[in-house]
Amino acid sequence: MKINDQVEMLELTLKMGEHDFVINPVVIRDEHTYVLIDTGMPGSYGPITELLTQAGIDDSAPHSIILTHQDIDHVGGLPQFKGEGIDVYAHGEDQPYIDGLKPMIKFNGERKEGLIASLPQDLASAFETTFSGEVKNVTRVLTDGEKLPFGGGLTVIHTPGHTPGHIALYHEPSKTLIAGDALVVDGGNLQGPNPAVTPDMKLALESLRKLKAYPIETVLCYHGGLFKGDVHKIIDEITQSL
Repeated sequence: MKINDQVEMLELTLKMGEHDFVINPVVIRDEHTYVLIDTGMPGSYGPITELLTQAGIDDSAPHSIILTHQDIDHVGGLPQFKGEGIDVYAHGEDQPYIDGLKPMIKFNGERKEGLIASLPQDLASAFETTFSGEVKNVTRVLTDGEKLPFGGGLTVIHTPGHTPGHIALYHEPSKTLIAGDALVVDGGNLQGPNPAVTPDMKLALESLRKLKAYPIETVLCYHGGLFKGDVHKIIDEITQSL
């Protein structure tokens, strides 16, 4: 879905057992380059590149990757997207988990072993190598308030709680918030992060208050997709328990 000339929201349906699982990676594009924000689950490379082609984006063009946080449904496709000269951006608090120096907070032990066992051998091998701790995945460490040049201006907003290094991104030219998992859309309603997968819910809600500093007209959530409305009012409602 084309949001504007610089921002494209992808809609990818994955199978999780008997259930469908929809995710919304985002692409920020310039004239000759693009930035992919989050890479989906392992095996998402083919479907994402197909969606890029459908959107008129050359997947072979120079590009970078921004990871909003360490969760497997955001970093799982990284092994196939990585390549020589491709920068991978993430916040410093989540870097050691993405680099495999620490086990991912919500993805370790039996869950990790089960996923690897379910993958084709080439994907399983690439996944284990990428997150072994022996290779450096994150090439650019992001900090709160940092402004990136992509798409005319992209501001990093550190929003911990869902993970220690979770970030949202604000696209200033279009007043669009790329929320990662800091917010979700469910049944057309904008809501706070999913409590079941948010270890520090109080901190996650406190982080939402930072978003009020930005004049947001559009929100893109990794889970639930597009929302337009009075975002500041909804944030006030979500955080009133604080």
